[in-house]
Amino acid sequence: MPYLAELEKAGIPTVLVDLEDQRHMVKEWALMMGVPSIRLLHASRTLPGPEDVGNWVEPVIEALTRPLTEQEKESSKWEPPHPRILFEGTLDEADDFYQQTQYIPSPVNAPISIYTDGLPIRVPTEERVREMLTGTSHAPDELVSLQSDRRTAAGVSLKKGTVVPFQPSIWRTATVEKVATIAVMAGCKPEQLPVVLAIAESGCGTSTTNNSGQWVVVSGPITKEIGMNSGCGFLNPGNPANMAIGRTYQLMAINLGGAVPGVSRMASQGNPINTGGTCLAEDLDGLPPGWKGLNEESGCDKSGSIVMVMNTGAYGGTVTGRFTPGGYRALQKSGHGGMARRLGVKGIPGPHNWLEYILPELPTTREGAITLVMIPEMAQHLYEYGFKSKEEIYKWLWERCFISIKDYRLRSRPDFITNGWMGVEKTSGKPWKDLPDDYMIPPVDDPSSYCIIVGGGEEERYCEFDGRGGEASNPIYNVDAWR
Repeated sequence: MPYLAELEKAGIPTVLVDLEDQRHMVKEWALMMGVPSIRLLHASRTLPGPEDVGNWVEPVIEALTRPLTEQEKESSKWEPPHPRILFEGTLDEADDFYQQTQYIPSPVNAPISIYTDGLPIRVPTEERVREMLTGTSHAPDELVSLQSDRRTAAGVSLKKGTVVPFQPSIWRTATVEKVATIAVMAGCKPEQLPVVLAIAESGCGTSTTNNSGQWVVVSGPITKEIGMNSGCGFLNPGNPANMAIGRTYQLMAINLGGAVPGVSRMASQGNPINTGGTCLAEDLDGLPPGWKGLNEESGCDKSGSIVMVMNTGAYGGTVTGRFTPGGYRALQKSGHGGMARRLGVKGIPGPHNWLEYILPELPTTREGAITLVMIPEMAQHLYEYGFKSKEEIYKWLWERCFISIKDYRLRSRPDFITNGWMGVEKTSGKPWKDLPDDYMIPPVDDPSSYCIIVGGGEEERYCEFDGRGGEASNPIYNVDAWR
């Protein structure tokens, strides 16, 4: 759409061909790009390619050659409204106001909340927002901006002080006060506001058509200061700080980013980790000797606090445990059971590298890295086995997940990321189409794309989150900068 908008504004006729169910999203993007009347034709999701193209080639030519109407010649920049006061009335009336819904037609065909995530919220009165703002030294009318120089996943360098555009409607910005309003709605306390502001620094993207999941991890002393749960059930409901902070992401995406299912948020099925929001707290006390927390991995010292803000991408959310706790204990305690047989250590007590057991099924090979969330005991076993740092595990995973071009061709994503196999594979410097079937390619660009988080209770379980991104996507934000 940005390129088409440039062409349109330069006087070059364009026609956008997209899927019919994307029409609401396309219209919103056209509005944001200043070409609200761009001509649009619909492709089919089901017809074979040649038949589908045959149906709209002539309409495309007709649309390109038909003179523009006066309305189509109009061009303007969309300025989203930024009212400070959204509603005035009694508290009961405000409750009704914030629970309003709007009916979204196909592909949703259901009512969707306008201001909330579908759950009740705490009404953000003037008094409550003023109290929330005591949690930060930043001025209420300050625009949320980057607190450090950053580099995006696309390789674009951004300077400290760059105003954050909220997504998916990238023309929207927000003040500190607006973020504080969201924090009130989610049920946060003032001391939690610096974490919420650090999350806001990410822009709270939700993607468009993928079933991506958004989740955050807080690491550093602030987790204890604000009473977060990093122990048993830290992914479950129950802890007010975890739940409220996690919820702010989705509320900011809705109210600041304009994310609306069926309009600008087109995930066909969505992702369950987005329901109510997902927030983890890293258990720094549970780390083995020499292992760094996410705060230190990101360049802070142990006294610093950070938040890692993740948007997991196209491949879902989590995979929970590929073995039973009892099977794991049998492996480590005495070398018995199916896990021990697979690893060839039958009858040999641990510690054993349990990552070897899950390695064949890890969804890492050229589909992106993962984040492993493991309880302290399982991290300790890896330490005793010989991994004296997280970085050693990242390197071990990276080296063992290479895949041959022959196998890579059997996946769906490569057709896109290789530019139809016409692009250049960077480790060889050769075109993808010219690489032999037995050429091995790395799973992700860099070992630092993997991530380990330690936390949880004592039952031997772990889970896998899709994605991290390493230094390229830079998902770490400094909480202390927002105090």
